[in-house]
Amino acid sequence: MSRELYNRRTLLRLGAATLATLSTAGCLSGQTSSIQTVAMPDNHTFEPRTATIESGETVRWTNESDIQHTVTAYEDEVPNEATYFASGGFESERAARNRISEGLIAPGEYYEHTFDQPGTYGYYCIPHESSGMVGTIQVE
Repeated sequence: MSRELYNRRTLLRLGAATLATLSTAGCLSGQTSSIQTVAMPDNHTFEPRTATIESGETVRWTNESDIQHTVTAYEDEVPNEATYFASGGFESERAARNRISEGLIAPGEYYEHTFDQPGTYGYYCIPHESSGMVGTIQVE
């Protein structure tokens, strides 16, 4: 192999690596929080049942079934410094249970919450809690 051919290949490899690095650097510099999706399929479950995310990330619960669901935090399973969350924007579990119709997520719709505090968060679907529709978000 000639020295000129070897140098040309080396230059092309370095150029490709540099281009790849620069293209991802632009994406990362303006990066917003990433989104972890939790599905609500027809079988009255949250999939995955346990989602692990980093602090500052968002979870999007998508209703993929043909019936309505809620996403409702167990108030005693939210870390002390963390914000309570529930579809419908409720500030307490009691309010979410008392006004369930305001927190229902229609088929094809979704609910999002951003988790800023590390810890373990337990949650459930009010109408289907007795069927085992419960989940956990682990924030590291």
